[in-house]
Amino acid sequence: MFLNEGDSAPDFALPGAGGETVSLAALKGRKVVLYFYPKDDTSGCTREAVEFNALRDKFARAKTVLVGMSPDPVKSHDKFRDKYELAFPLASDETKRTLSAYGVWVEKSMYGRKYMGVERSTFLIDATGKIAKIWRKVKVPGHAEEVLKAAEGI
Repeated sequence: MFLNEGDSAPDFALPGAGGETVSLAALKGRKVVLYFYPKDDTSGCTREAVEFNALRDKFARAKTVLVGMSPDPVKSHDKFRDKYELAFPLASDETKRTLSAYGVWVEKSMYGRKYMGVERSTFLIDATGKIAKIWRKVKVPGHAEEVLKAAEGI
């Protein structure tokens, strides 16, 4: 399944760091930045999380909630969130159902070896639950700022 801007964002309810349940339905009426990342506490994923976290007050002023998601287990998310003092939900999709629904669980290749993994992607979802903007194959530097500008514009 391949989602496009204007499509309804697939709903989910997943376990999150700190024992919370993270669900899209619970966030309806607010804009949501849903960003998918490959693995907790790796260099690119850490930088991305820290950059989003640094802008969380600006996202809040833009009435936008941040949610990170990866296939890592909740215990990993707890350590990651505590280590970097991340102040937004991290959802755990160990079944990869939500990752698949958003089209970010894909075949990847490194050094000629093919494997399944998360394609770093971000979805900006408007207050009605529609996908307003999609970034695929994200390059981390400057990405959080770009997403914030888009969130402020809708």
